[in-house]
Amino acid sequence: MLTPKLMLKICAAVALLALSSCRTPKDLTYFQDINGGMYTAVSPVKELTIEPDDRVSILVHSKDPQLASLFNLSYNYQRAVGDLNFGSTTQIPTYTVNSFGDIDFPILGTLHIAGMTRTEVADYIKNELVSRNLIKDPTIIVDFYNRMVNVMGEVNSPGRIRMDHDRFTVLDALASAGDLTIMGKRENVIVLRNQGDKQVAYVINLTDAKSALTSPAYYLQQNDVIYVEPNNVRKRQTTSSGSTVFTPSFWISAASFATTVVLLIKNW
Repeated sequence: MLTPKLMLKICAAVALLALSSCRTPKDLTYFQDINGGMYTAVSPVKELTIEPDDRVSILVHSKDPQLASLFNLSYNYQRAVGDLNFGSTTQIPTYTVNSFGDIDFPILGTLHIAGMTRTEVADYIKNELVSRNLIKDPTIIVDFYNRMVNVMGEVNSPGRIRMDHDRFTVLDALASAGDLTIMGKRENVIVLRNQGDKQVAYVINLTDAKSALTSPAYYLQQNDVIYVEPNNVRKRQTTSSGSTVFTPSFWISAASFATTVVLLIKNW
C-alpha cells in the first residue's frame, strides 16, 4: 500500500529525474567533423542587394566639398522631400527606397537602384555625375541602415539583430543572440528566407561543419528568420500551461498535485 511518505519520495524522485535529464556532450558540440589543419569549403557569398523599403545613405565626396554638398542630403532637404529618416545611431540622413525600387536623388532626380549591390549603386551614381559633367572626381560611399535578421527559439537573447557587415553569417547572428541555450537543437537550426513571392526554409546542422559552411543560408540576407528548435528534453519539460520545470509555476502546480495525492491517500 502506498503511504504518504512513500508517495512523497516518488514525487521527489520524479522531479530529480526531470532535472537530471540532459543532452549528451556529443549533441552539444559544434563542428564535430573538424580536425586541426583541415580545409572546409564555404558557400559562395551572395552580396546583399537593395530592396524596396530599404534605407540607405549615399554620400558624395569630391576635391571641391562645396560642389559635392549639392548632391548630399541635408536636414532641410529631408524636411522638403519627406521620404527619408535619420539613422538611430547617426546624423547622416538616409534615403528610403520606394515600392518601385526608386529614390529621389538631388539634381539627378529619380534613380532606380533596386536589385543593385552597394558597389553597383556607387558606380551608377558616379557614372551619372561624370557623364553629365556635374563632378569630375566624385567618390561615392553607399551604406545600408536597416539590414536586420530575426533570431527566435532556444537562444539566450532572441530578437532582431542588426547586420553590421556585408558577409554576415548565421554564426554571427547566433553569437549576437547570445548563442544557443543548452536546450537548443544544434543539428536543426532553421533559416526562413523570402525569395520573390515564396518563402524557402533551410536547415543547418551546426554539429557538421561541412554541411553548415556550404549551406545556401550560411551567409544571411536581410529579413532572414533564424529559428532554433528546442530539443526533446525541453519539449518534455514544457507543460500544457506553457511552464517548465525551471519556472515557479511548475513547482507550485507539482506541490499542489503532491498535496492532493497525500490527502486522498490519508482519506482512503
